[in-house]
Amino acid sequence: MIFSEVIESDSMPQDSEEASQDTAPKEILILPIRNTVLFPQVIMPITVGREKSANLVQHANKNNLHIGIVTQKDAQAEDPHIEHLQGVGVAARILKKITLPDGNLTIIVQGLHRFAIEEQVAFEPFLKVRYTKLADLSINLENKKDKALLSTIKDNVKKMVELSPDIPSEAQDAIENIDRPEFLVNFICTHINLDSKEKQQLLEQTTFAERGKKLLKFLSRELQLLELKHDISTKTHNDLEQQQRDYFIRQQIKTLQDELSDNSGQDSERLAKRGAEKNWGNPKVEATFQKELEKFARQNPQSPEYGIALNYLELMLDLPWATYSEVEFDLKKAQEILDQDHYGLQKVKERILEFLAVLKLKGSHSGSILCLHGAPGVGKTSLGKSIAKALGREYVRLSLGGMKDESEIRGHRRTYIGAMPGRIIQNLKKAGTSNPVFVLDEIDKVGNDFRGDPASALLEVLDPEQNHAFNDHYLEVDYDLSKVFFIATANDLSTLHPALRDRMEIIDLSGYTTEEKLEIGKRHLFPKQRTENGLKAKDLKITDEALLTLIEGYTREAGVRNFEQKIAALCRKIAKSVALEEKYSKTISPAQVEKLLGAPIFERENHQPYTTAGIAMGLAWTQVGGEVLYIESLLSKGRGKLTLSGRLGEVMKESAMTALSFLRAHAEKFGIEAQIFEQYDLHIHIPAGAVPKDGPSAGITLLTAMVSAYTRRKVKSTIAMTGEITLQGKVLPVGGIKEKILAAKRLGVYELILCQKNKKEVDEIENFYKEKLNFHFVENAHQVIELALSDQMADDLKIEVRKNTSENKKRRPKRTS
Repeated sequence: MIFSEVIESDSMPQDSEEASQDTAPKEILILPIRNTVLFPQVIMPITVGREKSANLVQHANKNNLHIGIVTQKDAQAEDPHIEHLQGVGVAARILKKITLPDGNLTIIVQGLHRFAIEEQVAFEPFLKVRYTKLADLSINLENKKDKALLSTIKDNVKKMVELSPDIPSEAQDAIENIDRPEFLVNFICTHINLDSKEKQQLLEQTTFAERGKKLLKFLSRELQLLELKHDISTKTHNDLEQQQRDYFIRQQIKTLQDELSDNSGQDSERLAKRGAEKNWGNPKVEATFQKELEKFARQNPQSPEYGIALNYLELMLDLPWATYSEVEFDLKKAQEILDQDHYGLQKVKERILEFLAVLKLKGSHSGSILCLHGAPGVGKTSLGKSIAKALGREYVRLSLGGMKDESEIRGHRRTYIGAMPGRIIQNLKKAGTSNPVFVLDEIDKVGNDFRGDPASALLEVLDPEQNHAFNDHYLEVDYDLSKVFFIATANDLSTLHPALRDRMEIIDLSGYTTEEKLEIGKRHLFPKQRTENGLKAKDLKITDEALLTLIEGYTREAGVRNFEQKIAALCRKIAKSVALEEKYSKTISPAQVEKLLGAPIFERENHQPYTTAGIAMGLAWTQVGGEVLYIESLLSKGRGKLTLSGRLGEVMKESAMTALSFLRAHAEKFGIEAQIFEQYDLHIHIPAGAVPKDGPSAGITLLTAMVSAYTRRKVKSTIAMTGEITLQGKVLPVGGIKEKILAAKRLGVYELILCQKNKKEVDEIENFYKEKLNFHFVENAHQVIELALSDQMADDLKIEVRKNTSENKKRRPKRTS
């Protein structure tokens, strides 16, 4: 505390002050100050460093104006506005202005009265505000409460003067000589060792009871600190007889630590009590805990090992060793939850229900770990939440993408600084149960470097024969993971560790068909995005045709992530119209989609009748669903050369060569003269050449296009086909039947040629997907040609076959030497 100019400040004439307050204007210039607060009636020096503030002081002093002293909220603000200042300040008069040798300006001011800032009037050249005058502090010494409060404040200040070596003893006499209690309180508030926020709190108090109680609270705190320092100094002085002077500071620290009390006993008791109530489930784990607790009780709280041991014991107590969630065995309810949250994905749902059935009958589960494999956006991660909901278990998720440190899985040794358990144990602690649904996301993106191989560490986690005794390096106690339901997700199985893949049951999520995306959009995505964008059901609806336009014209994906983004874009544009009270259509149609989102990004293939021979329609599977694949073949005079174009892969090139070899071997059966293969070149092209194409399913389509080109018979434009061919003419089964069927149906093609062995896949497809479709199941290439070719001949190219006369030519006689 600074007890200077006490008598002078207290003896200032008050009549002139009151007069100045009566005549004070409603507007006042503001001088912002940092890290200090001025109180009424108190004289205080202020150093002015900012140029704008110095100009304000010069102007106010020259014109004999009062100024408002207000403390900044943010001391870093260089040119503060009204929002940077406290709401209550003190009007002051400038008593003296001093220019220091370094150019800085110091003024001595006296506080007059408090005021509350109402609004900013001007900012340049000086900050000026309109204010409301606030009543000054009033103390009634006839009131016993006020008198007792003031006396207590005085007593505390006297004790502080006695204990603090920095405050001169004359300050106590100076305080006794202050007659006005209001000035005494303001003076103490000014010079007590508080930060500016606490002083501002004192200034804003309107009554002496409020300010006095808060001041007394702060004085008590400061007095306790001084008493503690005094005690420490006293105790330390006795230990300095044989020590050097520079040891004084270290000894103070040691004594202070001793005063903080020894918490090791309290911590040990607390941990022991929790350990006695803990259900460990395994005597070995409990024995390990008790052993570590005994070692912990003997440690010094100031040692570095104390904190490490405390963290370890608390981790053991926080882990759910024998805590399990009650599993719901209502299979019908589980199926309803899965159907409600996810449309389609029948194989996955069936596998989950199988798991529940085994769990219900056996009481426990063991076996393969599920791995959901599919393209981004098909619902792999969100499916884990639905499974946890259906099972009634806790849900935790661990993202493995980019993980390269083996310690992330197994944890760090406790000997290292900053050691912590692996993320498997951390997530179990977070779940609070030992049988959660645990999703290992992006397991195919685990890397490895000099810090180890996390994929190998996951082998112990995911192996049903080992994970009942998973050992974390930090925990150093086997933890049973056999009750955890692990679900992994992956986008690409080729990058997955082979041993890790062997321990998991792969379930393919091939993606959603257009029909499935339509249902997902209607049931889940559109209602969700409508709500998230602040719209109600009455504000916006969307037609099925508009959703189909989004699916086919604006997205090309296996999942529904981009589909949801497009729906969100539509909802945002409608939300803007609603907020601006603009007119808009409450039902989104395909025309509205194009108006709001612009022209479609992707164009749908339109099927037209073939105008020439050599064109056949095949069906292909892609990650974004089924696609129609047109194969074009063209003959030109030449020497029997085969040309393939359209970015074909090795498998499709081999299919084309196989089909051509079969055709040349059986030319007579198809009515083709053998000489045509030597006199005409064959060019096979598949449009969209920028898109790579490969896969063993285009064999019969290639053969049909070739036979059509050589015989000039047109292929029926109402028929599509898929299947591979062998050199013997056998038709082989292919995959992706459901997606291929739906692709043909979307194009308006209702007659399909498939391998006989694919009939079982067709039978498993829901009937509403197969409406109006006519299937032809074949076993050999001759059946394909008989079904696919029409009797209509193409007249755009006339093929003339020259008879081979090379045999009639005489051989040239051999030359002899």
